[in-house]
Formats: sequence, structure tokens, C-alpha cells
Amino acid sequence: MYSALEGGQLRLFNDSEVNAIHSGVVRLLEEVGMKVKSRQALEIFERSGAVVDPVSEIVKIPQTMLAKAIKTAPSKVIIHGREEKNDAVLEKSRVHFGTGGTVMYALDFKSGERRTTNTQDVRDLARLVDALENIAFYVIHTYPADVAEKDVDVNRFYWALTNTTKPIMGGMYTMQGLREAIKISEMVAGGADKLRERPFVSFITLMVSPLVMDWHYTDFLIEVAKKGLPLAVPSEPLAGATSPVTLAATITTNLAETLAGLTLTQLVNPGTPTLIGTTSSIMDMKTGTYVAGAIESSLINAGIAQMAQHYDLPLYATGGQSDSKVHDAQAGYESAAQAMTLGLSGANWIHDAAGLLECCTTVSYEKTVIDNEILGNVLRVLRGVEVTEDTLAIEVIRKEGPAGNFLANPHTAEHFRSEFFIPKISDRWNRITWKENGSLDAHARAHMMAEKILEIHRATPIDPKTRNEIRRMFPGIRGEDLE
Repeated sequence: MYSALEGGQLRLFNDSEVNAIHSGVVRLLEEVGMKVKSRQALEIFERSGAVVDPVSEIVKIPQTMLAKAIKTAPSKVIIHGREEKNDAVLEKSRVHFGTGGTVMYALDFKSGERRTTNTQDVRDLARLVDALENIAFYVIHTYPADVAEKDVDVNRFYWALTNTTKPIMGGMYTMQGLREAIKISEMVAGGADKLRERPFVSFITLMVSPLVMDWHYTDFLIEVAKKGLPLAVPSEPLAGATSPVTLAATITTNLAETLAGLTLTQLVNPGTPTLIGTTSSIMDMKTGTYVAGAIESSLINAGIAQMAQHYDLPLYATGGQSDSKVHDAQAGYESAAQAMTLGLSGANWIHDAAGLLECCTTVSYEKTVIDNEILGNVLRVLRGVEVTEDTLAIEVIRKEGPAGNFLANPHTAEHFRSEFFIPKISDRWNRITWKENGSLDAHARAHMMAEKILEIHRATPIDPKTRNEIRRMFPGIRGEDLE
């Protein structure tokens, strides 16, 4: 069971800077506005009192409308697991890490070669997530290229729902696919009302930088909000490309965009459980490309986390990625630096934190396992140091005395499991023992662990009758269920 911990130790802004950023957000939304491509959304904004120009499609959101949306949106959002022990409670600075992105490639688990992703990846990565204790949720992060485009969404959600009991989130590709994903989720839950009572699926509906709501994602947003299901409304300005190069400006732009999305959700259905969000990073000025592993990305996300806590809104954030193509030192230090920064910021739903390489285009089974260990280290830091009479252990020290040894003391046996993070992948043996064990590196050890999980682990199954009915209703679902 994943245990959420409190972050928030990292603070980038003083009160004056927080107020300046918020003032910038208000000015952008009131004076510049959002270009809204969805006719439905334009009508909703206009009906609700926003300043709408139907010719330019610019919507200017008054400060009062923004303030009301922030107040109306829930400060606590629970994205449930199929099993209650996996529920993710998102509020204040409670931290959860999980998978994320939507990649087109995987490093093949047998050959190690890069290939296109398929439905088996959706299934097997869900099983890894289900088994790995430091990964709290499954944002479906592979695109199954082995099915027809019209069947992508239903395959993604079916294979996720049947192979993990942890909370599930995903982006969508078609309105039909969104409705099918909701339908199969309702069937698994035992009905639409039961899904709304304990929603174990949620959806991602993106804003487009700079300052655009496109028709595709915005219509998805409206559909999900009408259903009252949880959704994230992140945006992805790239500093130096789709937002100004300064991090403060990128943070402000991101906030304006995601808060515009939040405002729309609350106009559609007040109280809709909504995560404001950020997937922001920077444009590399040497290559002219997006980079995922930049530490500046973490600073942007950490700054937005502080602002989300100021607004008392839960946050979907990004951290734990790498631009490396293989499991090397770069993959380790970029992922660890990002995950630690985001954990300390107190972001609530930190996606992209497990398995991603190559600018978020490639997923790796082994890196998913390695990242689970990185996240274990981060969570240990967030737990901090407990100071009590028992942990100070003055009487234990007195008993052993100067030049004593504490290894055999009962206090050690009582506390070491809670005080120390005990790794499963890291090698701490001496060189002789390491050689005797095969001289394996971290990648090889992670491969062995992933292989064992995939061989034996099965998530708690859904009801077989429900599963068979879903397969009958949606013949586009590809692949065989595991028994």
C-alpha cells in the first residue's frame, strides 16, 4: 500500500512574489484572454458573464469569475482505487507519485530494442504499477499501435482497469472513445452512480500554450465535467518557445491557462473535482527541442505547486523524467533530481515519475522498477526525522555507555525497518560478493525484478461476468485476458 506523505518543505516564493504572480494571472485572463475554439465553451462563458468576442474567439475571464471558480472547486479530490487501500487523497501538500505521458515507443523487455507500443504494454505496465509499492497511480502512458484508431481509448482503459487496482487516469483521443471508457468504468463499478461515488478513473483535458483552449480537448472537458468525474486541466508552456523564457513568466502563463480550464469546469458543473495542472518544461536553445529532464522544469512545477497550495487547489504536476536514451547515469540523476524537487514542493499528483526516457517518447520496464526505488528514497526524505523520547534513545545510550555497540540492542531491532529505507535494486555488498552474484548492474537487477513481477503478479480481477460483457459489447478490444 502506498502511503502519501506531506511535502511543502521547498518554497520558492515569498508572500509578495505569490501576490505578484497571482496579479499576473488575473491580468492575463482579464486583459489578454484565452482563444477558445469550442463553440460549446464560448456559449458557456458568454452565458456566465465572461467577455466573449465570437469573431476572434477571445474570452476574457473577469477576476470575480475566476475567484468564484477557485472557491467552488473542491480543495480535496479523491481518486479512488478499485481497492480502497489504494485511494489517493489529493489536498494541500500530500504527495503521490505515478506514471504518465503518452509514449509511442518502448524498450522491448526481451531484446532491449526500441519498438512501437501495443496493448500488451498497457496491460503489463499496469501490472508493474500494481505491484510496485512506491507508485501510487497509473496514468496510462502507452499508445497501443496494434489497434484501430477508433479502438485506442477503450483498449487503454480496459487493459488498465483489469490489471491494476490503483487509481487510473488517461488522456483521450476521440469523443466516442471517451464515452466508451466511461461506460466500461461504470460497468466495472456496478453503475454510473457508484462510479461517481467512488471514481477510480479520471481524465486529462489539456490547455494549449499560449492561452488557447482547442475544440478537441475542451469538448472532452465539458463531457467529463457534465458526468461529475475527476479531471485534470494541465497546460504545457515551454519556456523560450510557447511562453517567455523567464521561469516566472512561464509559471504565470501556465497558471492562467490551467485556471481558465478550472473556471470552465465549474461553470459547466459546480463542484466538479478538478486538478489544476502543469506539464511545463523548457526549450533547449542548442537543439531547438523540448526537453523533459531539465531541472528548470522542476522549478516551474515546484513554483506552481506553491501557488496551488495558495489557492487551496489540488495539483497535477510533472517530475521524474529523463532525456537519456538508455539506463545510464544521466537517466538516474535527472529522474532523481526532478522527483526530489517535486516531492519537496508538495505537489499532489506527480505524473511522469516512473519509466520514461528519451524526452518522454519511450517507456522502459526496467526504468519503472528503478524509478520505484528512487521514489522510495524521496518518500523517506519526506517522512523526515521523528524526534521523541523513544527515538532520542538517551536511556539506550546510557545503558550501552561509551565505546558500546548498539547492533544487538532491542531498540535497533524495533526501529531499523522504520528508520532506514531498505532498497531492493541498489547493491550494497562488497566487491567480492557482488562478483559472486554475477557482477550485475542496476539495469540487470531491475530486469530480474520486473521479470519476476510479470511472471507471477496478477491484480485483483474484475467480476468475470462483467469482463465478458465488456468484451462482448466492445469487440475492438484486442488481446487475451490473463487468468
